Amino acid sequence: MANPLSASAVLTALRAEGVRVVEVGNWRTHNRNSKGAWGPLNGSIVHHTVTKGTASTVRIVRDGYADLPGPLCHGMIAKDGQVHMVGWGRTNHAGGGDPAVLARVVAEDYGTRPPATTKGNSNGTDGNRHFYGWECENLGDGKDPWPAAQCDAIVRVQAALCRAHGWSAKSVIGHPEWSSDKVDSRSIDMAQLRADVAERLTHPASWSPGKTTPTPKPPKETPVATTDDRVKALHTNLLSIGEIGTTAKGTPSGRVEHGAGYYLAHILSEVRALRADVAGLKKEK
Repeated sequence: MANPLSASAVLTALRAEGVRVVEVGNWRTHNRNSKGAWGPLNGSIVHHTVTKGTASTVRIVRDGYADLPGPLCHGMIAKDGQVHMVGWGRTNHAGGGDPAVLARVVAEDYGTRPPATTKGNSNGTDGNRHFYGWECENLGDGKDPWPAAQCDAIVRVQAALCRAHGWSAKSVIGHPEWSSDKVDSRSIDMAQLRADVAERLTHPASWSPGKTTPTPKPPKETPVATTDDRVKALHTNLLSIGEIGTTAKGTPSGRVEHGAGYYLAHILSEVRALRADVAGLKKEK
């Protein structure tokens, strides 16, 4: 549990860790603080964007959608390893999640993975208050590559935050590890990412490994989302659109506002993945 780093402090931490930072506009004061508290901070959540193209991705995560204002994260980690800072303060990135997961992240007492989530955006704890959020430029379809420079930057960013707060790598989780109705970042092996962050934390911030960080890949013990998983996620997001204006909007209970654009972006990713599944079945025949 910690107070959020200031914008200047996070820049210092990132650059000390060897991160190449791009400051986008008024990122230091661009936030959603008017919608709720930011802090105490308990960890960092890794996402993927479901988008292609760095310039357009930066624009989306900074400005958001008509019904989901930006920023949608604190920084976007591009394919080339540069980290585009788009906001600082409360951002619309985590949504609702499992309080049991939050407790284990705070205690840093879980094994290789946090407990399975049972709560999501509509009935969970406000994650936008408790986590830093980092979007990684990737379609998340299992085919879009993760360049070595991007993988290395993901590790460096998370290590910088952990080092600054005195956290272990167990304070870093993926979005599906936080919320039961999210699939983004499943294309990243979070257990391996945490291992890479933990290794980095045993060295000075200036350390550069002799080899590049392994490309994120689906974990062996947790397969890439199945067709059934994708159908369920598609169904959840379709239902969420119907709840806009009621449970999906911010409420005193801490639920976070998410509009149609947010869910449509995830629906697009799920439809693409389902099409790929169908194409694979046709080839098998």
